[in-house]
Amino acid sequence: MTDPRVTNLARILVQYSTKIKPKDRVAIIGQPAAALLIRELYREVLHAGGFPHSLITLDRLEHLFFAEANDEQLQYVSPFTKIVYEEFEAMIGISSQSNTRALTNIDPSRQSLRARSHTDLMKTFMERSAAKEIKWVSTMFPTQAYAQDAEMSLSEFENYVYRTTFADTDDPVAEWQKIHDFQQTRVDWFVGKKHVEVKGPDVDLTLSIEGRTFENCDGEKNMPDGEIFTGPVEDSANGWVRFTYPAVHRGLEVEGVELKFKKGKVVKATAKKNEDFLLKMLDTDPGARYLGEFAIGTNKKVDRFIKNILFDEKIGGTIHMAVGSGYPETGSKNESAIHMDMICDMREGGQIIVDGELVYESGEFKI
Repeated sequence: MTDPRVTNLARILVQYSTKIKPKDRVAIIGQPAAALLIRELYREVLHAGGFPHSLITLDRLEHLFFAEANDEQLQYVSPFTKIVYEEFEAMIGISSQSNTRALTNIDPSRQSLRARSHTDLMKTFMERSAAKEIKWVSTMFPTQAYAQDAEMSLSEFENYVYRTTFADTDDPVAEWQKIHDFQQTRVDWFVGKKHVEVKGPDVDLTLSIEGRTFENCDGEKNMPDGEIFTGPVEDSANGWVRFTYPAVHRGLEVEGVELKFKKGKVVKATAKKNEDFLLKMLDTDPGARYLGEFAIGTNKKVDRFIKNILFDEKIGGTIHMAVGSGYPETGSKNESAIHMDMICDMREGGQIIVDGELVYESGEFKI
């Protein structure tokens, strides 16, 4: 018998997050470990009148590809991927890895080459998303690998996933509506604001949000969700930030990251672990050294660091920034083949000052 929370999560993703309509072509992307959720999603898409397409990749294929592909193969863009990104009406991606460290010993330059080859496709996808031509959402199916990263038993981790997505409640849509309403008041407040100062034990940074828009992340693109974000003016960031938690990107843990910005650009980057990988990512292309995102996490149910950015960037009381590609709907013009999120905890004295007014302190909004 299927766990009712899995069925509930599928309903959230189809009925609330992507709002599938009749004749929508829907790509359901995952690995075998997520078979239970994929099946329920398939059923829900059928019930909504859509056309489900399950795109399942086997464990170990990604490692095999990066370990043995030649440069031409690394740069090849699959026509199946292009069809989904350029033509489909919806995409549901499920993180369901059985080994989250499979790419640890892969040369970072090979991953960077792969990323660069997908720059144009990524740009098209971002533009279609901003124009609401494609609906998409990313989620997770709990596996033993994710539970180990989070230092929990699988049962504990399942409870965490379903609690933070509200899949364990009678009316999860109503719960997400509450988050939407709370965040919208903050989004509305930022309209017309210009200058942002971020201060705290681990950050001293200024940036401009003039002409930019904050987005309300209320479960439509990520599940779980709970953040508001914008794309800073590209040449505006000045100062430094030391990220509290390791940045886990493409299977590698980059620990102790510190970035220094001048006129928007990362001019110095250090890390205590996997610094070489960080530098290679920043050298992917010209846009990789500029901020594509500045965000504030709001979800108080996401209350611990589990080494998974889908959850961790939503931790209530934190901010995160992403170097690389920005979201056009915010007004961001930054283009890159990467989008690398990094998190800074603000709960111990961190402040956000906007146009001279203190609006956020020690993890709580003051407005």
